Amino acid sequence: MSLSGQTFSGRPRRKRMSEINVVPYIDVMLVLLVIFMVTAPMLNEGVKVDLPQTRGDVVEQQGQEPIVVTVDAKGRVFLNLGEPRKPLDGKTLLTRVKALLRHRTRATVYVKGDRQVPYGEVVKVMALLKQGGVEHVGLVTRLPDGS
Repeated sequence: MSLSGQTFSGRPRRKRMSEINVVPYIDVMLVLLVIFMVTAPMLNEGVKVDLPQTRGDVVEQQGQEPIVVTVDAKGRVFLNLGEPRKPLDGKTLLTRVKALLRHRTRATVYVKGDRQVPYGEVVKVMALLKQGGVEHVGLVTRLPDGS
């Protein structure tokens, strides 16, 4: 039997501590934040392409990441979604574009063609995209130097 908060041994009872020390969690979160801030800019993947220079209108970015098909100087074709560093053959490109268009019905596909690639290679890619159901195709260029 206890009298006024004391046990049988005569010692006062200790109250349980119901607080959580969050300082170590804050430290961990700050370290994770710094790690993500440093690594996020490094996650941009793509294929090196020397784009032709021309003047043109700047296209407004929509809510979703655009679909970009790249033709490099060797004529290899890449798609920015999925495995962006893996070259695709025509059949695989057609299959992937059709799958993407099931989710994005009115998507514009942008084609980046290296200035060294023959024009016919870019036209073949555009024909494949049209065959895959793409209604709007945009060509990506860069502005001339000094403008």
